[in-house]
Amino acid sequence: MSNSKWSEKDIPSQKNKTIIITGASSGLGKQASKVLAQKGATVIMAVRNVKKGEVVAKEIRTEFPNSNIIVKSLDLNSLKSIKSFADSFISDYNQLDVLINNAGVMMCPFSKTEDDFEIQMGTNHFGHFALTGHLMPLLLETKESRVVATSSVAHKQGDINFEDINWSKRGYKTVKAYGDSKLANLYFALELDRKLKNNPNAPIISVSHPGWTKTELDRHSGLASFIGNIIAQTPQMGTLPTLRAATDIKVKSGEYYGPSGVMEMRGNPILVQPNKMAQNEENAKKLWELSETLTGVKY
Repeated sequence: MSNSKWSEKDIPSQKNKTIIITGASSGLGKQASKVLAQKGATVIMAVRNVKKGEVVAKEIRTEFPNSNIIVKSLDLNSLKSIKSFADSFISDYNQLDVLINNAGVMMCPFSKTEDDFEIQMGTNHFGHFALTGHLMPLLLETKESRVVATSSVAHKQGDINFEDINWSKRGYKTVKAYGDSKLANLYFALELDRKLKNNPNAPIISVSHPGWTKTELDRHSGLASFIGNIIAQTPQMGTLPTLRAATDIKVKSGEYYGPSGVMEMRGNPILVQPNKMAQNEENAKKLWELSETLTGVKY
């Protein structure tokens, strides 16, 4: 498992597998879609901007003519859109082998989602919590299915204020809000793994993070974008932890993958450890209960 040179070449055939990737029209999601389509999977690109998604899908089909890619509308800022996407998918498909919860926003100005969630927690956590919940019956019916959550080294700066998770009472700090949302991704995945541990049909629940990867995510931070131009790795490298979590037959539920280099910023994907805060089971349970209450989605 310590294979520090794991790469796309290690991905087995994904033929006959159906994979949903959120946020698939750019960055890590686009790269994951390209690789997994090339490996034979039916890839569902779940995107907010369908027109942009179709351009990317056409680009991948041109490069790999045998690709099977479907673009579907999903707005993680809207619980209504999330349910509509899930209902449509369950109606059209009888299996879901991998759900990659990749989409995210980072360090953006303060705003709220359609359902009044702070934008980063709403998109990065609540949206994926609801989506996974709606799709869980199909995941449980699909043999050896997987769910991959996407966190970040920024989870180490997270410390969720459960009394004001949507920043209604405090001055907004976008960097902290991002760290909180990435901590929430770990709480969610690790708590879901614990809840399903006695279910023989449970999917493998894992987490990945891309280190410092140059994507559109840093567009709201001039400093991050500038430094990223100098030191960040490419999406091809940054997507590898997610691809390993999604496809490596040796992955175990509850594991976390990130780059092998210094401070987990760059390098091929290896098994890494979340910080102590992320392993706080009491906080994870608290977030789970709050998430069910606020989204109305019960597992």
